Amino acid sequence: MNRRTLLKSAMGFAMTSVARNAQNQVPSPAAVSVIDAHIHLFDPARKGGVPWPDPSDTTLYKPALPPRYTELAEPHGIVGAIAVEASPLLVDNFWLEDVVGEYPIMLGFVGNLLPDSQDFAPTLDRLHRNPLFLGIRYGNLWNRDLGKVIEKAEFVSGLKRLSQAGLVLETANPDSALIAAVLRVSDRVPDLRIVLDHLPHAEIPSDASLRDEYGATLRELAKRPTVFAKGSEILRRVNGQVTLDVALYKAQLDQLWDLFGEDRIFFGSDWPNSDSLANYDETFGVAKRYIDTRSATAREKYFWKNSLAVYRWKARTPAQKTLVSAKGCLK
Repeated sequence: MNRRTLLKSAMGFAMTSVARNAQNQVPSPAAVSVIDAHIHLFDPARKGGVPWPDPSDTTLYKPALPPRYTELAEPHGIVGAIAVEASPLLVDNFWLEDVVGEYPIMLGFVGNLLPDSQDFAPTLDRLHRNPLFLGIRYGNLWNRDLGKVIEKAEFVSGLKRLSQAGLVLETANPDSALIAAVLRVSDRVPDLRIVLDHLPHAEIPSDASLRDEYGATLRELAKRPTVFAKGSEILRRVNGQVTLDVALYKAQLDQLWDLFGEDRIFFGSDWPNSDSLANYDETFGVAKRYIDTRSATAREKYFWKNSLAVYRWKARTPAQKTLVSAKGCLK
């Protein structure tokens, strides 16, 4: 290859790279510090493996641990993260506790316990001794049905114990049935802080009457100051393709913003599950481009202040302590 051909090839590669970056709109670091309130940690190389992800999933089936996450997240101004347990196995709560404790970027973890089980109370008490334990998750995972179990006295008793401990209940993979069940949870345990995970990705009924019922239930939940929405799983496939055009998501995000307001919606990436749709730069970039249309105050609330109000996490690093001590920080 002669010099002219080499230069032409290099220019073509550079132009292709610029075009690709323009299309993906890889973001610059956030103007404010960020807390990523939803990541998953697991290690398929552990003895006994992991129940999720499946070994056939070549995108996800690899160690997802804090060092790998930190390398991806820190360029975007992320100074802390919260891990949400991705396993139904009781023992994995303690594995996650150990991993989170080892890395100061991790502000805490949300466990996976069954409030109606006989070992719930002692396990909850054991985990709650650690300030890194922030709550539990229960929703459309592992064949669970919140609508059924909320009718059980022992389940409600477990949630009351969770509330009295000042911990959080997170949901998973929302649809109309889960949203209706969450309303009943809030009715029975009104002081319980509830986080609606992945609400931008909720499965909205196609039937008009069911869709209206879903909307009415969501509006009622939005009136309750103890219910929060996590802005995770924004991206989706349309006609088999994932788009990074924030305009496609704006209407639904605006609706959630109008419902919950700037004080009760906050950021989560869903890494590494989000890698099934886009890389971390792209996932964060869509969220950032949307929130950049809001005020500076709203951006701070979305990116870190609201996560503090929800989880009441304790700072572990100088950067996290700077946030907590910042003027105007939510108490």
